[in-house]
Amino acid sequence: EENGHQNKRLKSDADEEDAEDQNKRSPKRKIVLLMAYSGKGYHGMQRNVGSSQFKTIEDDLVSALVQSGCIPENHGEDMKKMSFQRCARTDKGVSAAGQIVSLKVRLIDDILEKINNHLPSHIRILGLKRVTGGFNSKNKCDARTYSYMLPTFAFAHKDHDVQEEVYRLDKETLEKVNKLLACYKGTHNFHNFTSQKGPRDPSAKRYIMEMYCGEPFVRENIEFAVIKVKGQSFMMHQIRKMIGLVIAIVKGYAAESIIERSWGEEKVDVPKAPGLGLVLERVHFEKYNRRFGNDGLHEPLEWAEEEEKIAVFKEQYIYPTIINTEKEEKSMANWLNTLPIHDFNSSAVGVQANHKNSK
Repeated sequence: EENGHQNKRLKSDADEEDAEDQNKRSPKRKIVLLMAYSGKGYHGMQRNVGSSQFKTIEDDLVSALVQSGCIPENHGEDMKKMSFQRCARTDKGVSAAGQIVSLKVRLIDDILEKINNHLPSHIRILGLKRVTGGFNSKNKCDARTYSYMLPTFAFAHKDHDVQEEVYRLDKETLEKVNKLLACYKGTHNFHNFTSQKGPRDPSAKRYIMEMYCGEPFVRENIEFAVIKVKGQSFMMHQIRKMIGLVIAIVKGYAAESIIERSWGEEKVDVPKAPGLGLVLERVHFEKYNRRFGNDGLHEPLEWAEEEEKIAVFKEQYIYPTIINTEKEEKSMANWLNTLPIHDFNSSAVGVQANHKNSK
């Protein structure tokens, strides 16, 4: 029996030495991971340490990093220790096809395979690249592209079109949608498209590079379309509100002039489209790539080789989730029923003035 204990002790000492050897052999390096995930059932990307009832994507990611052995356990509790930074903080229920996180890890053998083994199938690490020591995925990112997939009956006119899934988008309506989406291009004051930002807050000014809706397609007898938007950075709920306002105009609830009015100082009632269809498509590092992408030590942060894996993941996990949830929970149809409650004509200033007059 004593011998048995002795052997166990020797074995555990040997294991510790092995682990130390492994640590010496694989020093920590700054890397980026290319991530794809279906966000349904999660309270967004960013981890909220201390509130375990709201599960986030990062909870699952950190646990997989610890279990695979590329970060020590205490880094999981304090993410600053591994210089962790996500490129975009996706909201509750939002998916991603090309999220990027930067962090310091031990470059163990078969690292991607090992991390993925500890992740659920609807979260995948699709690529890894070494980056400069000071790299921070949020600060170095110079643009982000999102897509928003929605059933086209969202654009059916409230008075003279069918409102159900049999609706099909005609060319004129698609042109109108694209004309309105193009109004967002350039730099505008988006204080009405998020919460808790005043009209004079400099951070409410945002730059949109492109925004358009593609050709519709049919899946499971429902016609869908995908809106793409590329901007420098976005505030919370901004894209969903930009799309919500265009839907309200196309459906005939609001006048086209409301977009121009929303850039002004007055408070405008802007409806927020459901989170379900929103997907972080890709993040852009153009300045970083120009400076370090061809310095002989680092690769440019482009993912041409991973494009196919991204496409397969979207077909397998992201699109079916959006389509099935739409069919079962009718999130867009239910949201459309709330549009008549919004007051698109009066502003907060106007309401106060009317109130005074009536007094």
